Amino acid sequence: MTQWELRPLSPGEILDRTFSLYRQNFVLFVGIMAIPHVLTLGINLAQALLVKPAAAAHAAIPQTTTMNGGILGLGIFAGLITLVVTVVAYLFSQGATIYAVSDIYLGRTTTIGASLGRMWGQLLNLFGVSLLNGLAIVLATLFLIIPGIYLACRLIICVPAALLEDLGARASLERSFDLTKGYAARAFGIYVIYIAMLYAILLLFSVPALFLIATAAKDPGILRISLVLEQVGTFAAQTLVGPFFLIATSVFYFDLRVRKEAFDLQMMMNPLGIASTRTSSVPSLLS
Repeated sequence: MTQWELRPLSPGEILDRTFSLYRQNFVLFVGIMAIPHVLTLGINLAQALLVKPAAAAHAAIPQTTTMNGGILGLGIFAGLITLVVTVVAYLFSQGATIYAVSDIYLGRTTTIGASLGRMWGQLLNLFGVSLLNGLAIVLATLFLIIPGIYLACRLIICVPAALLEDLGARASLERSFDLTKGYAARAFGIYVIYIAMLYAILLLFSVPALFLIATAAKDPGILRISLVLEQVGTFAAQTLVGPFFLIATSVFYFDLRVRKEAFDLQMMMNPLGIASTRTSSVPSLLS
């Protein structure tokens, strides 16, 4: 596999490489994104198909305090299971895509299974990165919308930094904030294109679902179909649009390292791995 040329890129070239990488490895990236989320889709579809029958059955049976408590407990347990499965699927697909982009971009071969397999030892660390990143952006947003957007742009490459340089959560956020200094506008452009693509896919499925709900709100069968359409739309958006954002942030990460750290020269001297500018120990959850 030919290594992509490592050199400073313009914003247009970053997007061009992103789409080229995605187009040339479409099955790989869609497979990495889809496989972890299939279980989430199955759970959500089961809930969408069973919600009305379950409600009807519950209404037909005389209610008791014990029964209500049992149903509430079952609902909470099912919600927790769904949350855990969703988070794990998100972490696997996110990290595996970053690894796949890195391998392809640096001229190495990879597969869906190999990329997903590399995530087994990184789940806890990536969870810490995602959690700390989300908390930082939410806290910044509380002070006004613009600080939150700015911080999101400065932290856009924290996940590639964490995985490819073996950094913990706090160190990866600091690394992203340092590398993106002076280049927040490019990160903002990536976010704008990603959000536009995401909502285009969601609307493609959501509009028919909303139309069905509006025209036959009291028909349980139509309601189930609309819920299924919403879940399929979410799955399609995650599978088709998710890789774009992760590929773009990875290409952006490499571009910043070339610009600020002569990463292209580092790779010439050390072609077998990603050179880091700082020494890192075994990462913990938040450090």
